[in-house]
Amino acid sequence: MDWPAYSPDLNPIAYVWDMLGGRIAAREPPPTFLSELRRALLDEWCNIPHDPIDNLILSMPRRCKACIASSRRHTPY
Repeated sequence: MDWPAYSPDLNPIAYVWDMLGGRIAAREPPPTFLSELRRALLDEWCNIPHDPIDNLILSMPRRCKACIASSRRHTPY
């Protein structure tokens, strides 16, 4: 299968980064120093629930099929 360049459909880590970013953005108070951000990222990374990540992994066969069927056009992912 040709891998579409920069395809978010086949890049599940982008969704994980989005989850992590949302968790950091929701922190009160937000991190204001690089050292605080580093600590917050580590804390949030350790606390991301495994279910959404497992679901992303399980969705990869469907994502690949959707990309093939779409002929490099939009997919529902």
